[in-house]
Formats: sequence, structure tokens, C-alpha cells
Amino acid sequence: MSDAPIGIYDSGFGGLTVWREIRHALPNESLVYLGDGKNCPYGSLSEERVTELADASVRRLLEEGCKLIVVACNTATAAAIGRLRETFPSTPFVGLEPAVKPACLRTRSGVVGVVATERSLAGRKFLATVARYGVGKRIMTAVGRGWVEAVEAGAEAAPETEERVREVLDPIIAAGADIIVLGCTHYPFLRPVIEKVVGGRGIEVIDSGAAVEKRVESLLDEYGLRAPEGHAAAYRFLSMAGREYCERLCRKALSGDGCAREK
Repeated sequence: MSDAPIGIYDSGFGGLTVWREIRHALPNESLVYLGDGKNCPYGSLSEERVTELADASVRRLLEEGCKLIVVACNTATAAAIGRLRETFPSTPFVGLEPAVKPACLRTRSGVVGVVATERSLAGRKFLATVARYGVGKRIMTAVGRGWVEAVEAGAEAAPETEERVREVLDPIIAAGADIIVLGCTHYPFLRPVIEKVVGGRGIEVIDSGAAVEKRVESLLDEYGLRAPEGHAAAYRFLSMAGREYCERLCRKALSGDGCAREK
């Protein structure tokens, strides 16, 4: 057993969708969330730059004593997860990838939409998964341009955000997709507007949050790292963007509950 915290890292607010899944399922676990903020969004950055940022963020979380780290960013996972595992071999890592496998297994129409960042869609793991499970399926990929920025700005409900969502999803819907994969952890914050755009067409919208939480549980058990029953969990927030950004992370994560704030 270990009462050390789980570290969760993302380019900004997006990983909070994973943070919420873990907090809900594992109430005894303390969590340290690092949302970069300063360099967000990552989607169009080079692989080398994303890897540098991921390395620096992981080192910060390890300084906080984290026992396991979730790279709650599809872009950082695609670019850096292999390097992180090599650099920090004693630390268990959980990465993210778009939920292409379950989408391909569940589609009825044979058309699957995947909305993600440029870097995620170019990632080797994503391309390998499509090659393996997308045989006989039509996989329509699209970049959610402006989606991350809308979430970072707190503009999920703005009319211009709905316009951006429609621009991306209308071609996918018109092609007959019955499942749309949200391949960036920021995107679930846009689920209300996405579901509005999708309407009553019977299209399923999925993401990787629940699967990541299950993988965290599996690794905690494998390494004997679960917190003791009844442990009083603590939640802390870190950022490369300073105190104000940490305050925003805290508010979005806990919606008014108490939390520790860090620079």
C-alpha cells in the first residue's frame, strides 16, 4: 500500500476529464494534477517539443512524490510515452489513445469518426490501431480546430464554439458515422454542444476516460500501490502558467469544493 499521490499531467484543462473519473472511482487516492497551461495547445507542436515539455512535467510530478503518472493528454502520449517509460523505468505510466478499437468493434454502419489533434492523428500507435481494427471500416479523421482553445477560454457554450464543432462534425455525420471518438481530453468538456450538433441521429459519442481509470486501478493492484482504505485524499494543482491558472484548474475540477492551490 502507498498513500503517495497519483500524478496526472496534461497540456491544460483537458486532463481534468480523466481526473474526475479517477477521483470518482478511487476516493481514497490523493491526486496531483499538473496542467501546463503555458504551452497549451500541444496539437501542432513538434514531437521533440512535446517530448521536452512532457519530460519537464513528469519530473515536477516526481518531485511531488507521485507513485504513478497518468499522461492525460493524447498528444503527449503519442509523442512521448515511450521516451518517458525509458527515462523513468521505475515509475508506472498510463497513457491515452483515441478509443478506436471499441468504436470499430461496436459500429453498425461501418463508419467511425475520430476527432483529435494533428499530433495524435499522426501518432504511430493510432495508425497501428486503425490498421488493425479498421479493416473493412471507414475511419473519418478530423482535427478539432479551435476546440482546445474554446475549453481553455471557458467558452464551451459560446455560439462561435458551436460553429467550430459543426464545421468539424457535419462531414462526419453526413458520411453516416454512428460513433464519434473524442481523441483529446479537452473535447469531453464540449460534450453538450457536440450532442446538440449530433441531435437525435443515434450517434454514440465516446472517449477514453473510463478505460484510463480502469488501467490505473489495474496498475495500482499490480504494483501494490493502492492507498489504505479510509485514507483522507488530498488534491493539489500545479501549472507552468502560474497561480491564476492553478486557481482556474481548481475551480473547473472541483466546482467550488476546497482544494490546495500551487504555482
